[in-house]
Amino acid sequence: MPVVSLKSGTKSRSLLVGNTAFEPVGDRAVYGSGDASGLSAVIEYKDITSLGNSANFGNVTVARGNLAACSSTTRALFGQGYDGNNYNVIDYITVATKGNATDFGDLTNPRRGGGACNSTTRGIFAGGIGSSDSQKIDYVTIASAGNATNFGDLTLGREGLAGLSSSTRGVFAGDTAPSYNKIDYITIASTGNATNFGNLTVGRYNIAACSSSTRGLYAGGYNGSSRDNTIDYITIASTGNTTDFGDLTVARDNIRGASNSTRGTFWAGNSGSAYQNVIDYVTIASTGNAADFGDTSVPKSGGAATSISNGGVQ
Repeated sequence: MPVVSLKSGTKSRSLLVGNTAFEPVGDRAVYGSGDASGLSAVIEYKDITSLGNSANFGNVTVARGNLAACSSTTRALFGQGYDGNNYNVIDYITVATKGNATDFGDLTNPRRGGGACNSTTRGIFAGGIGSSDSQKIDYVTIASAGNATNFGDLTLGREGLAGLSSSTRGVFAGDTAPSYNKIDYITIASTGNATNFGNLTVGRYNIAACSSSTRGLYAGGYNGSSRDNTIDYITIASTGNTTDFGDLTVARDNIRGASNSTRGTFWAGNSGSAYQNVIDYVTIASTGNAADFGDTSVPKSGGAATSISNGGVQ
């Protein structure tokens, strides 16, 4: 009789499911929408624990680029975006069940190019350029549906940032003015303005972020003159500047990150000469250069990635 292996906290468990076979979902990453030489609505997925190519999951409600994603242990949210107009839409999927996304609610204002992070219960969307304040931080309760509520402000308005988290703290880095290498942090369970954490080794934007429960990684981006292959790391519970971790296999921006407790993955992006379908991976607790993980279905830039085993839910 087939079984399905699910994730419960940091431990796996198996459930009997009659004569129907299901795939393991405890370390599943999803990567949605973005520009694939024309805006794509497609969501892809892959189990982070094993190397290989991603597969089709379904579609977001609106094809768009420059969006952000966060998740709980069961549900992933895709918010913001741009298709010539900025969006305030938030979509959600149940990660264990492949299919199209459903409308969740709206952000407090339309925007693009922001970052997102989460705890087990709360999703955070921060920054991004739009019709109003690019310092704005919003939050939602992931298990429910409805419009976002204002959380507070970043230390400065920014676009092209990325978010990562532990179960208690969210950390944001990146900005379209590369001289702004500042990193901000918040306490997810409270509300209020962000506080300065430290600085990136290289100021850059359109970067990727992912984390375990203790360590966060920032990868790639555009530094004002070229695409960057830098991977930096921080200890989330402390404050201070990032430390060099290693390099991506391909320097690129508009890249996205997703992780479980041991492995970080970096999806797609724009190398300047072409969109990329490469997925890189690293072992988060170590340092060193990234290795090839597999490929997305098509070369793509500026989608949004998250996983149901990221540092915020561990």
